[in-house]
Amino acid sequence: MDATRTIVETVGKLRQRRTAPLVLELDLTEGLSEGPPADPVTALLSMRKTRLTDVLSGLRRARKDPRVTALIVKIGGNPLGLGMVQELRTAVLKLRAAGKRTVAFAETYGEFGAGTVPYYLASAFERVYLQPSGDVGLTGVALEQRFLRDALAKAGVEYQLGQRHEYKTAANTFTQNHMTDAHRESAGRIAESITEQIVAGIAEARRLDPKRVRELIDQGPFIGTEAVEAGLVDALKYRDEVYAETVDDGAHLLYVSRYAKSVLSGKLPRPGTDTVALVHGDGMIRLGRSGRSPLGGGGAMGSDTICAALRSARRDEKVKAIVFRVDSPGGSYVASDAIWREVVLARRAGKPVIVSMGDLAASGGYFVSMAADVIVAQPGTLTGSIGVFGGKPVVGELLGKLGVVTESVAEGANAGMFSPSTAFSDAQWQRVNAWLDRIYADFVGKVAQGRGLTEDRAHELARGRVWTGADAKAAGLADELGGLEDALALARRRAGLADDAPVRTYPRMHPLERLRPPESSEDKSAALARVRLEAWGPLARMAGQLGLPAYGPLVLPGHWTIR
Repeated sequence: MDATRTIVETVGKLRQRRTAPLVLELDLTEGLSEGPPADPVTALLSMRKTRLTDVLSGLRRARKDPRVTALIVKIGGNPLGLGMVQELRTAVLKLRAAGKRTVAFAETYGEFGAGTVPYYLASAFERVYLQPSGDVGLTGVALEQRFLRDALAKAGVEYQLGQRHEYKTAANTFTQNHMTDAHRESAGRIAESITEQIVAGIAEARRLDPKRVRELIDQGPFIGTEAVEAGLVDALKYRDEVYAETVDDGAHLLYVSRYAKSVLSGKLPRPGTDTVALVHGDGMIRLGRSGRSPLGGGGAMGSDTICAALRSARRDEKVKAIVFRVDSPGGSYVASDAIWREVVLARRAGKPVIVSMGDLAASGGYFVSMAADVIVAQPGTLTGSIGVFGGKPVVGELLGKLGVVTESVAEGANAGMFSPSTAFSDAQWQRVNAWLDRIYADFVGKVAQGRGLTEDRAHELARGRVWTGADAKAAGLADELGGLEDALALARRRAGLADDAPVRTYPRMHPLERLRPPESSEDKSAALARVRLEAWGPLARMAGQLGLPAYGPLVLPGHWTIR
């Protein structure tokens, strides 16, 4: 009898949960992942990290689900890229327009530091809450560049780098000690364009005059009470107060990613069903397989992996269109060209190819995109950078200072050409420049071909210059402003498929990723406590004994940082 009663009670609870009101949750404390993991290490590290595609799919379905009454998003300190933020803002605004309550909560938007982009995300929500001890770091957009030439010279290191052309400024880090005129012009326009987008978004969502938003940016950062008085935040509340106000009695809490997977149960592509292929290309582009970047800090887009995914989608008769999601700063020219070829072949096979750009699709990231039927970018996507640079560091003087003696034997006048011990000879430098000229000419020629431009116009837009997505669309380097959901919808239309036609993701999911994540914040609390005790506890104790912080950000030098 006890067993029967337990079964009946369990079935009753399940039925109640299926009909109970739902409040969806999204915790951005750890950020979001772009695509599926490409190797076991990445799968393990991102095992409990929410994926952007699940969030977008869940929020799209929630708009029409009468059970869903509200969305609560915790905005954490882990930075999200501007393109991803704009993707989320659009999804939230559509949910809000569908009559669902949308609530953003944060302990702080910057903790009296830079927090413009996190607050920009929060502003899309109907209600914006802040912990009483928190702050709003609405301070504007700053693009910061460090130049290492003089420091390297003191150490006895010289960089020999050629670039095509004046806007290909990544090389300037090593060859200049200041911004060139072209560098400053390009960076200035990017900052201006991003600021225009942020001001317009905040003004519209918070019902403020754009001039007033500009004034507030110049006055920030704000202590919590000041943010409330300025109309940037609705109230100062702790997490429990936010949930008490938003979650009605009897409502069931469910993470957006779990909700997306639950509504998709039984609706995955069946054999014989026409589908859209979604190919993810994330990280630095390299030859070989996708996986962890050798420099750390994220994954790498391997040409073997991406080419195989595109080929598989092209040869599958049930795949009627391909969406290629690109989030990359560039990388190997040869690897990029191999991926470009597969995009061309997919189009020749009669399958529409739609590129959806993420936070960044520059240099090689634009190379792999430019042959698509349609390029969709977020207004804040950094793209373009049509150009090339190359060369080597010369460390012979440094080695000499350290007492390191280098000797070599060689057969062939240029056998030691790429050794960092000696500088290029005049003849070798001519070969480097011939290589750079050939790559640039090929890049610009393929841009002209893919985008329907003259080569002169393509060169004018190229020269290594980085554009925001908004400016790239105005210039003809992108076709539409929007996100992944827009690209999928466009692919379905181009292929003549239904609006809810299924999507098959490439590369395929790694088995480790199938481990069940928590369903809600209540489940996550217990899981996190267990993980921290078992995994991080010994490390924290060891760090404390050594006088080191238990955890903290690892900041690597980058081209630009937008906060």
